[in-house]
Amino acid sequence: LSIVAALGGLLFGYDTAVISGAIGFLRTYFVLDSGETGWAASSALVGCLIGAAVAGGFSDMAGRKKALLLAGFLFTISAVWSAVSNSLTEFAIARILGGVGIGMASMLSPLYIAEIAPAQSRGRLVSFNQFAIVTGILVVYFVNYFIANAEPEEWNVRVGWRWMFGSAILPSVLFFVLVFFIPESPRWLVKRRRSSEALKILTRMGGRGYAETELQSIEDAVAREEDSTGQLFQPGMRIALLIGVVLAVLQQVTGINVFMYYAPEIFKQLGSGTNSALLQTIVIGAVNLTFTIVALKTIDKLGRKPLMIIGSAGMGISLTALGLAAYFQKTELWVLIFILGYIASFALSMGPVVWVVLSEIFPTKIRGRAMSIATLTLWAANYLVSQTFPMMNENPWLVEKFNHGFPFAVYALFCVLTIVFVKIFVPETKGKSLEEIEMSWRKNS
Repeated sequence: LSIVAALGGLLFGYDTAVISGAIGFLRTYFVLDSGETGWAASSALVGCLIGAAVAGGFSDMAGRKKALLLAGFLFTISAVWSAVSNSLTEFAIARILGGVGIGMASMLSPLYIAEIAPAQSRGRLVSFNQFAIVTGILVVYFVNYFIANAEPEEWNVRVGWRWMFGSAILPSVLFFVLVFFIPESPRWLVKRRRSSEALKILTRMGGRGYAETELQSIEDAVAREEDSTGQLFQPGMRIALLIGVVLAVLQQVTGINVFMYYAPEIFKQLGSGTNSALLQTIVIGAVNLTFTIVALKTIDKLGRKPLMIIGSAGMGISLTALGLAAYFQKTELWVLIFILGYIASFALSMGPVVWVVLSEIFPTKIRGRAMSIATLTLWAANYLVSQTFPMMNENPWLVEKFNHGFPFAVYALFCVLTIVFVKIFVPETKGKSLEEIEMSWRKNS
């Protein structure tokens, strides 16, 4: 069940990272300036904001499964429309539509997994979603490379980028079909007073004894909750909301999607050819996948806080080194090494762990809406970073002073802020049931 739900994460990664290989060809085809280039790369993120905003309320009302089905449908429509677009406006609308699906899936996949997973393995199972995200990113990097490498530059400018976006049709349809076969979330069923259905699903997952104990715990927690978003602003719960929102923002403003969306252009800017840049981007995807597997194996052993602190320190060091390498115009090998250090640190920590924490810390009755608020801020931060990176990176005054190193220094400062915030404010949730985490907020209020 976790793997099927995590396919939403695979599409999240695939659909957001496909732009990295296409953006250079799109820029030439539509004759874009730096602001328009940022819009082409980040227009999907506007849809992500919409998707994150509506997914919580819709999933609380109609169910997690129906919301996942809607996301799969939107992925499919966007893949087709993006591939046949003939203007920047049309392309942006298609990408926004797909972004709605991404925004919904980014919230719903970890939420669904958290609601079906036993406490002792919840961190690992929710991290399947991040594993699927980075798998989608790596797969689309390969797809982009083989499409771009098969034909000359002129063909890629005219047609190649269309095949890149169209390639998302197959995984989108696969996800849509498979979601039909997964059950509804037991916690959502209890909230809707359908406990007998929830008991059957829990029994299938863990046996009769586990199911009866878990059902009683869920019913007790739901009985104590208010079915109102206002509950999030009560003492104790508003701290959970603040932590969720700040972690979501910090995951993005530390710069990850600059490398996911613009890596080939960064490499080309620092001396690589098109094919070499796309190959280096595949290496980034492979490192991302490898260290996400490390996180899968350690998150339920080491805990959430240690991973976030260690990873943020590694990200900050790598970004500082990358900024200095750009400033002193070092070789592309050094640039690749520092980027890989950053990606490894992110994949070990802020990538999977933030999604796990967001899926854990909110009450059952309003978990969908609460995650919507946190995910909405995440996508807003993502949009801000993606839109402003080309502007900072190509600003004549900043380039003259810092040789393209300025953006990386900014992201490194946010890594320092992340370490401080996690150390002071974020509680450890390893090994606790969702109901135990909820009770800890009530006690601390």
